[in-house]
Amino acid sequence: MTLIVAGIGFAIRGAILGDLGTQFGFTKTDLGTITGGGLVGFGLVILLASAIADRVGYGKLLAVAFGLHIASVIVTISATPIYGDGSGGNANAYWALYIGMFMFAIGNGIVEAVINPLTATLYPEERTHYLNVLHAGWPAGLIIGGVLAFAFASSDAALAQVRWEILIGLYIIPTLIYGTMLYRAHFPVSDAAVAGVSVKSMLKEFAAPVLLFLLLLHAMVGYVELGTDSWIVNIMQNVIQGQAFLLFIYTSALMFVLRFFAGPIVHRINPLGLLFASSMVATAGLLMLGSSATGITIIVAATVYGAGKTFFWPTMLGVVSEQFPRGGALTLGAVGGIGMLSAGLLGGPGIGYKQDYFATQYLQEQHPALYEVYKAPSERGFLMFPRITGLDGAKTGAILEASSGSLTTVENEYKGALIRASTHGGQMALKWTALVPLMMTLGFLGLIVYFRSRGGYSAVSINNDGSGLSTR
Repeated sequence: MTLIVAGIGFAIRGAILGDLGTQFGFTKTDLGTITGGGLVGFGLVILLASAIADRVGYGKLLAVAFGLHIASVIVTISATPIYGDGSGGNANAYWALYIGMFMFAIGNGIVEAVINPLTATLYPEERTHYLNVLHAGWPAGLIIGGVLAFAFASSDAALAQVRWEILIGLYIIPTLIYGTMLYRAHFPVSDAAVAGVSVKSMLKEFAAPVLLFLLLLHAMVGYVELGTDSWIVNIMQNVIQGQAFLLFIYTSALMFVLRFFAGPIVHRINPLGLLFASSMVATAGLLMLGSSATGITIIVAATVYGAGKTFFWPTMLGVVSEQFPRGGALTLGAVGGIGMLSAGLLGGPGIGYKQDYFATQYLQEQHPALYEVYKAPSERGFLMFPRITGLDGAKTGAILEASSGSLTTVENEYKGALIRASTHGGQMALKWTALVPLMMTLGFLGLIVYFRSRGGYSAVSINNDGSGLSTR
């Protein structure tokens, strides 16, 4: 239920990016930073919460997450009254949205710090399988949020456009459900706590080169999975107008179903084999999405990409849990934390920057006068890449959301050029993002070779007295 809350919030927040850009005049880079801020909050807090989860207790931490999920709705929707008539610029709205998403992500981070070690404790013999089953809650939330967004979000809503503030408030419902469940829940103690493993001993696990390499790979997982998912509807909206949410719902449903079959797959090819295969498939899927232009090819591309990304996150948690059990909640938290930090600091902003970069490049080359009309008032940068002036979200949104019949012939020509520029920017961003799972493929291949040199992959368990480890 907690992951359903996270999934609904993630889906709806991704769906309203266009509305936020139009209302507050944000560029793609601005929107990527706002969504990324939420992921950064998740990444930071999961590291802190994981360090104390075994000592404080799972129930108390989940109660804190409940309060943050409720408060985040209030702060996020305050962006509209704070912005007012816009005379003060969009800075106030920007920070209300950023902080609100940050709070939501902190709640999600606390949840992640609890549910992963909890599942590993409850199912010590089949951790990878049940972590995948647990994380089926995430795509379940994406499906619910995607359906709501398809029906009610943005100007091309299937049923009727509903203000984004109302849509944001809907995840309060499953939040209240899991908050009520907390009063009856009794939580077990983790294996590490039973064995008396100290925080100092947990920290020593991070001296292992294999764990550090797994954390690097999971940073790439966060970039390619959550970074891409936060943008995919916005990117594909121009390619398959009015149907992008259906595509999102479809890939989420695919992920939901497939995660229940992780166990049989892992028994045949082990977790590293599954991750290696997934990386190759995800690379192909992103390249196909970045090139597809017709209905059937887009469906095929989405199927490939959806299947590729399905097992990344929970299977990585399973590998770390099976190889470094003495790390307890701390090592599992580090995995989730590094993934979210990467998605927030690199994935969301980076993919937004790439869209701005290629879209403006297209307009400057094909329609330079039009670019001067619709460019944003200030430059934005990303890491060491050059600063660029993207497109003003309010100006472009006004013409893109207008019906063709309400526009003049010249304005319709402008609209067509802006759609082509946005489509080009989005698809080029997906193609460049495909480099990340390609690097992951090489990394998992290296781990497969390493474990084979040591006799093969096998899970490790803590002896009940804490005296040592044993393989199974």
